[in-house]
Amino acid sequence: MTARAIIALDVPTLDEALRLVETLGDSCRFYKVGSQLFTAAGPDAVRRLRAAGCDVFLDLKVHDIPNTARGAVRSAAALGARLVTVHASGGQPMLEAAVRGAEEGGTGSTPCDVMAVTVLTSIDAGGLATSWGRDPLSVRDEVLRLAAMARAARVPGVVCGGSEAAAVRAAHGSALSILVPGIRLAEGGGAGARMDDQARVVTPREAAAAGADYLVLGRAVTGAPDPRVAMQAVLAELAGP
Repeated sequence: MTARAIIALDVPTLDEALRLVETLGDSCRFYKVGSQLFTAAGPDAVRRLRAAGCDVFLDLKVHDIPNTARGAVRSAAALGARLVTVHASGGQPMLEAAVRGAEEGGTGSTPCDVMAVTVLTSIDAGGLATSWGRDPLSVRDEVLRLAAMARAARVPGVVCGGSEAAAVRAAHGSALSILVPGIRLAEGGGAGARMDDQARVVTPREAAAAGADYLVLGRAVTGAPDPRVAMQAVLAELAGP
């Protein structure tokens, strides 16, 4: 499949989110609703986007006991979310429960895929070693370990940095879909692009070449002087040779 670009609606109000959707129009029909917008607007954020004909990536990063995770994902699927995130570090029983929840809440016309978050793109090797209490630690190795656990739990896909996407694709082929956040536009180069709070970033073309199925862009598009022009630049990168 060709990599699909998802725009993150990381804004404080639903009105602001819907204005961005209107601005981007037909250039984007897939949006991320994360913790900020979902906390402010609740399920209505998903409903309004679905009513506008858009796919929704509900990025709540569920991390809880299995039964609670199952219920949360079931509710997300019933809302019409196309993708929903859970933390792979919640363990295999939680991942299996989340998959059951997606199956229970989804419909034939709008299936919901669970995406297991491996290592946040804001974390580098040093931060990961501190969080896990193990040193030295390889981000790539941890991503691959968590991806293998997700696959064993029948999770359809994983979230990882663009720098790890090729390794996940090589290890799992088409068995896992891959979502890459931390995308920055090619202007200025992937490594030289503005990082904001991300530690591991790539360009749209780099992520797609590494095997990503979904790319998530936020401020690179929504914070641009003209978001529609920025979105067209993303699409041009993905369509380029």
